[in-house]
Amino acid sequence: MPPIPRPRTGSTADETRSRILEKSEELFRRLGFAKTAVADIAGELGMSPANVYRFFASKNALVEAICQQHLARIHADLSQIARAPAPVADRLERFVIGILRYHKANFLHERRLHDIVLVAMEHSWGSIEQHKQTLAGLIESILRSGVETGEVGAIDPGETAQVILGCFTRFCHPQVIEQHVDDDLEAQATATVRFLCRALR
Repeated sequence: MPPIPRPRTGSTADETRSRILEKSEELFRRLGFAKTAVADIAGELGMSPANVYRFFASKNALVEAICQQHLARIHADLSQIARAPAPVADRLERFVIGILRYHKANFLHERRLHDIVLVAMEHSWGSIEQHKQTLAGLIESILRSGVETGEVGAIDPGETAQVILGCFTRFCHPQVIEQHVDDDLEAQATATVRFLCRALR
Protein backbone atom coordinates (compact mmCIF):
# COMPACT_ATOMS: atom_id res chain seq x y z
CA MET A 1 0.00 0.00 0.00
CA PRO A 2 1.48 3.40 -0.97
CA PRO A 3 2.14 5.79 1.92
CA ILE A 4 -0.56 8.31 2.68
CA PRO A 5 0.68 11.80 1.76
CA ARG A 6 1.09 14.10 4.68
CA PRO A 7 -0.68 17.46 4.62
CA ARG A 8 1.55 20.38 3.89
CA THR A 9 2.19 22.86 6.66
CA GLY A 10 2.30 26.59 6.28
CA SER A 11 0.06 26.67 3.19
CA THR A 12 -2.13 29.71 2.78
CA ALA A 13 -5.89 29.33 2.33
CA ASP A 14 -5.56 30.18 -1.38
CA GLU A 15 -2.84 27.58 -1.85
CA THR A 16 -4.91 24.91 -0.09
CA ARG A 17 -7.96 25.80 -2.16
CA SER A 18 -5.90 25.55 -5.36
CA ARG A 19 -4.49 22.17 -4.34
CA ILE A 20 -7.99 20.86 -3.64
CA LEU A 21 -9.23 22.05 -7.01
CA GLU A 22 -6.23 20.62 -8.84
CA LYS A 23 -6.58 17.22 -7.19
CA SER A 24 -10.36 17.21 -7.68
CA GLU A 25 -10.04 17.84 -11.39
CA GLU A 26 -7.36 15.16 -11.65
CA LEU A 27 -9.63 12.58 -10.00
CA PHE A 28 -12.74 13.68 -11.90
CA ARG A 29 -10.82 13.23 -15.16
CA ARG A 30 -9.42 9.86 -14.10
CA LEU A 31 -12.41 8.31 -12.32
CA GLY A 32 -15.34 10.42 -13.45
CA PHE A 33 -17.54 12.75 -11.41
CA ALA A 34 -19.96 10.08 -10.17
CA LYS A 35 -17.25 7.71 -8.95
CA THR A 36 -15.20 10.34 -7.11
CA ALA A 37 -16.10 11.11 -3.50
CA VAL A 38 -14.89 14.01 -1.39
CA ALA A 39 -13.24 11.41 0.83
CA ASP A 40 -11.16 10.27 -2.18
CA ILE A 41 -10.00 13.81 -2.83
CA ALA A 42 -9.17 14.36 0.84
CA GLY A 43 -7.27 11.07 1.04
CA GLU A 44 -5.14 11.95 -1.99
CA LEU A 45 -4.25 15.24 -0.35
CA GLY A 46 -3.56 13.76 3.08
CA MET A 47 -6.30 15.76 4.77
CA SER A 48 -9.71 15.05 6.27
CA PRO A 49 -12.96 15.46 4.28
CA ALA A 50 -13.94 18.11 6.81
CA ASN A 51 -10.99 20.20 5.67
CA VAL A 52 -12.16 19.97 2.06
CA TYR A 53 -15.62 21.07 3.15
CA ARG A 54 -14.08 24.14 4.80
CA PHE A 55 -13.31 25.40 1.29
CA PHE A 56 -16.09 23.81 -0.76
CA ALA A 57 -19.56 23.11 0.62
CA SER A 58 -20.14 20.07 -1.62
CA LYS A 59 -18.79 18.04 -4.50
CA ASN A 60 -21.03 20.08 -6.78
CA ALA A 61 -19.30 23.23 -5.55
CA LEU A 62 -15.97 21.71 -6.59
CA VAL A 63 -17.28 21.01 -10.07
CA GLU A 64 -18.63 24.53 -10.36
CA ALA A 65 -15.26 26.00 -9.38
CA ILE A 66 -13.44 23.79 -11.90
CA CYS A 67 -15.93 24.81 -14.57
CA GLN A 68 -15.38 28.49 -13.73
CA GLN A 69 -11.63 28.08 -14.20
CA HIS A 70 -12.03 26.58 -17.66
CA LEU A 71 -14.66 29.11 -18.71
CA ALA A 72 -12.34 31.93 -17.61
CA ARG A 73 -9.73 30.64 -20.09
CA ILE A 74 -12.32 30.59 -22.86
CA HIS A 75 -13.41 34.13 -21.97
CA ALA A 76 -9.83 35.37 -22.18
CA ASP A 77 -9.44 33.97 -25.71
CA LEU A 78 -12.83 35.30 -26.82
CA SER A 79 -12.08 38.72 -25.36
CA GLN A 80 -8.98 38.94 -27.56
CA ILE A 81 -11.11 38.06 -30.60
CA ALA A 82 -13.72 40.68 -29.68
CA ARG A 83 -11.05 43.42 -29.35
CA ALA A 84 -9.11 42.48 -32.49
CA PRO A 85 -8.83 45.13 -35.24
CA ALA A 86 -10.81 43.04 -37.73
CA PRO A 87 -14.17 43.32 -39.51
CA VAL A 88 -17.27 42.45 -37.52
CA ALA A 89 -18.02 39.40 -39.66
CA ASP A 90 -14.53 38.00 -39.15
CA ARG A 91 -14.66 38.49 -35.40
CA LEU A 92 -18.10 36.93 -35.04
CA GLU A 93 -17.02 33.94 -37.11
CA ARG A 94 -13.81 33.42 -35.10
CA PHE A 95 -15.84 33.89 -31.91
CA VAL A 96 -18.41 31.16 -32.57
CA ILE A 97 -15.90 28.78 -34.21
CA GLY A 98 -13.64 29.16 -31.16
CA ILE A 99 -16.39 28.08 -28.76
CA LEU A 100 -17.50 25.27 -31.07
CA ARG A 101 -14.00 23.82 -31.41
CA TYR A 102 -13.40 24.00 -27.66
CA HIS A 103 -16.51 21.96 -26.81
CA LYS A 104 -16.02 19.61 -29.76
CA ALA A 105 -12.43 18.88 -28.71
CA ASN A 106 -13.60 18.19 -25.15
CA PHE A 107 -16.22 15.72 -26.38
CA LEU A 108 -13.78 13.91 -28.66
CA HIS A 109 -10.62 14.01 -26.55
CA GLU A 110 -11.47 15.21 -23.01
CA ARG A 111 -14.69 13.39 -22.21
CA ARG A 112 -14.32 13.77 -18.45
CA LEU A 113 -14.02 17.55 -18.80
CA HIS A 114 -16.99 17.51 -21.17
CA ASP A 115 -18.96 15.66 -18.47
CA ILE A 116 -17.95 18.23 -15.84
CA VAL A 117 -19.42 21.03 -17.96
CA LEU A 118 -22.63 19.01 -18.48
CA VAL A 119 -22.96 18.46 -14.72
CA ALA A 120 -22.65 22.21 -14.18
CA MET A 121 -25.27 22.92 -16.83
CA GLU A 122 -27.63 20.31 -15.42
CA HIS A 123 -27.69 22.07 -12.08
CA SER A 124 -28.08 25.53 -13.68
CA TRP A 125 -25.32 26.92 -11.53
CA GLY A 126 -24.38 30.58 -11.42
CA SER A 127 -21.16 30.00 -13.37
CA ILE A 128 -23.13 28.92 -16.45
CA GLU A 129 -25.46 31.92 -16.26
CA GLN A 130 -22.45 34.19 -15.85
CA HIS A 131 -20.83 32.47 -18.84
CA LYS A 132 -23.83 33.28 -21.03
CA GLN A 133 -23.83 36.90 -19.84
CA THR A 134 -20.13 37.18 -20.62
CA LEU A 135 -20.64 35.79 -24.14
CA ALA A 136 -23.50 38.22 -24.75
CA GLY A 137 -21.39 41.12 -23.47
CA LEU A 138 -18.51 40.26 -25.80
CA ILE A 139 -20.84 39.96 -28.79
CA GLU A 140 -22.36 43.30 -27.82
CA SER A 141 -18.90 44.90 -27.84
CA ILE A 142 -18.27 43.55 -31.36
CA LEU A 143 -21.60 44.94 -32.58
CA ARG A 144 -21.07 48.29 -30.89
CA SER A 145 -17.74 48.73 -32.67
CA GLY A 146 -19.48 47.78 -35.92
CA VAL A 147 -22.09 50.48 -35.42
CA GLU A 148 -19.32 53.02 -34.85
CA THR A 149 -17.50 52.04 -38.06
CA GLY A 150 -20.68 51.78 -40.12
CA GLU A 151 -20.33 48.03 -40.73
CA VAL A 152 -23.55 47.48 -38.77
CA GLY A 153 -26.78 49.42 -39.16
CA ALA A 154 -28.74 51.30 -36.50
CA ILE A 155 -29.37 48.54 -33.98
CA ASP A 156 -29.50 48.14 -30.23
CA PRO A 157 -26.22 46.27 -29.63
CA GLY A 158 -27.40 44.75 -26.34
CA GLU A 159 -30.69 43.37 -27.64
CA THR A 160 -29.12 42.19 -30.89
CA ALA A 161 -26.32 40.41 -29.00
CA GLN A 162 -28.93 38.35 -27.15
CA VAL A 163 -30.57 37.39 -30.46
CA ILE A 164 -27.24 36.41 -31.99
CA LEU A 165 -26.28 34.37 -28.94
CA GLY A 166 -29.55 32.49 -29.34
CA CYS A 167 -28.69 31.79 -32.98
CA PHE A 168 -25.28 30.49 -31.85
CA THR A 169 -26.76 27.99 -29.37
CA ARG A 170 -26.34 25.09 -31.80
CA PHE A 171 -22.61 25.78 -31.91
CA CYS A 172 -22.04 26.71 -28.25
CA HIS A 173 -24.07 24.16 -26.29
CA PRO A 174 -22.00 21.06 -25.38
CA GLN A 175 -24.97 18.69 -25.49
CA VAL A 176 -26.13 19.91 -28.90
CA ILE A 177 -22.57 19.62 -30.22
CA GLU A 178 -22.40 16.06 -28.83
CA GLN A 179 -25.59 15.14 -30.71
CA HIS A 180 -24.33 16.61 -34.00
CA VAL A 181 -20.59 15.99 -33.69
CA ASP A 182 -20.48 14.19 -37.07
CA ASP A 183 -22.08 17.14 -38.87
CA ASP A 184 -19.99 19.88 -40.46
CA LEU A 185 -20.75 22.31 -37.67
CA GLU A 186 -17.93 24.68 -38.62
CA ALA A 187 -19.47 25.20 -42.08
CA GLN A 188 -22.91 25.68 -40.54
CA ALA A 189 -21.55 28.21 -38.07
CA THR A 190 -19.83 30.15 -40.83
CA ALA A 191 -23.02 30.21 -42.91
CA THR A 192 -25.01 31.40 -39.90
CA VAL A 193 -22.59 34.27 -39.22
CA ARG A 194 -22.65 35.37 -42.85
CA PHE A 195 -26.45 35.34 -42.89
CA LEU A 196 -26.61 37.37 -39.68
CA CYS A 197 -24.06 39.89 -40.94
CA ARG A 198 -26.08 40.47 -44.11
CA ALA A 199 -29.09 41.20 -41.91
CA LEU A 200 -27.05 43.51 -39.67
CA ARG A 201 -26.08 45.72 -42.59
